Amino acid sequence: MGSSPQLGESAPDFTLPGGLLGGEDFERRDYTLTAARGRSVVLAFYPGDNTAVCTKQLCSYSSGLEAFDELDAEVWGISPQDVDSHESFARAHGLRMPLLADTDRETARAYGVAAPGIGVRRAIFLIGPDGVLRWKHVALLGATYQSLDTLTEQLSGIKNA
Repeated sequence: MGSSPQLGESAPDFTLPGGLLGGEDFERRDYTLTAARGRSVVLAFYPGDNTAVCTKQLCSYSSGLEAFDELDAEVWGISPQDVDSHESFARAHGLRMPLLADTDRETARAYGVAAPGIGVRRAIFLIGPDGVLRWKHVALLGATYQSLDTLTEQLSGIKNA
């Protein structure tokens, strides 16, 4: 596992393929972190599609997207599965945020969350509208995740800073 970016540093840029479920359509495109400047971005790294904890976590964030929107933030889920897997996962659970495919785990390595065996550690990185890392949580064990309330509280601090 590489070192994780430090608070106050520019977040490592990346471009990953992904998709977003909108109604019946799953719109596929590339997502680039620097293209999101001007809004806060919540990067939610998770080990796998259709696993119990990951499903609960992403459903929680998806059902709370309005709270993120009110804080001028978007949420991107990132895992090692491909875009086809993400489409199936999004459709099965009605997930309304972009799901990005880090199949070679290059982005996970840049953020210090690639892990042997499980592939990716469950982790959250809050990137400010200026592209600077403002808050992070990297789980040692992936059985729990940061709640919607915790994330919106942290984002509120970024917006009001």
